[in-house]
Parts: sequence; C-alpha cells; structure tokens
Amino acid sequence: MTARLEHANFTVADPDATAAWMCALFGWHVRWSGAAMQTGRTVHVGTDTAYLALFSPGDPAKPTDDNYQTIGGLNHIAVVVDDIAALEDKVTAAGFTPINHADYEPGRRFYFHDGDGIEYEVVQYD
Repeated sequence: MTARLEHANFTVADPDATAAWMCALFGWHVRWSGAAMQTGRTVHVGTDTAYLALFSPGDPAKPTDDNYQTIGGLNHIAVVVDDIAALEDKVTAAGFTPINHADYEPGRRFYFHDGDGIEYEVVQYD
C-alpha cells in the first residue's frame, strides 16, 4: 500500500481570509471550519481528497527565522495547474507578486508569497 497525503496544517493570521483567496485562486472549497485548540480557529480548504488546515491561535506570533534555515520550517506549498498563465493573472489580480519564473523539464513554474509571508509554488507540467 502506498500512503497518500491527506492534509498539511499550518498557522496563518486569519484562516478565513486565507481560505477565501485560496478558493478564488485555486478553485478549492472550504471543507470544514470551527473552533480549535488554544481558543483558536481552523479552516480546512482544498478538494474532496486533500486539503490544507489553516490554523490561528487567535494571536499568532510572527516568524523570526528564515524557514529554509530552520529545521521543521515550512519552505513552500506547491500546487499543480493546467493553465499557469491564467493562474498567474489571478495571483496578480489578488495583489500577490509572481516571482522566480522558470521553465524546466517537464514543466514551468513561478512562486509568490501571501500576506503571511508563506511561499507558494505554482507548477504546470507540459
């Protein structure tokens, strides 16, 4: 049996706001939302088979280290799309800045950071 990824859970400032832009950009939907530990809130956003759990303890601390230098740090989250140019237009319209464009075998990619500083990679395989 091969394991499959069901979800990843990470901390954001506003789970509802993050879920809203993810739904608008990625075509996802909110699967569940509600109270969470530490008097916080969690929103599960994604597809019917996989999702991201967006958690906020209510008053999250700001990151202080470069995640690429921190053991256990979140480096980036990647999504695969069928039309990278269309998604880049949506990313820009949402107020995010696409960066680090690259073509590579077997596809193309770019990155952007959200309002919490989390990095996202967008990939289209040819």
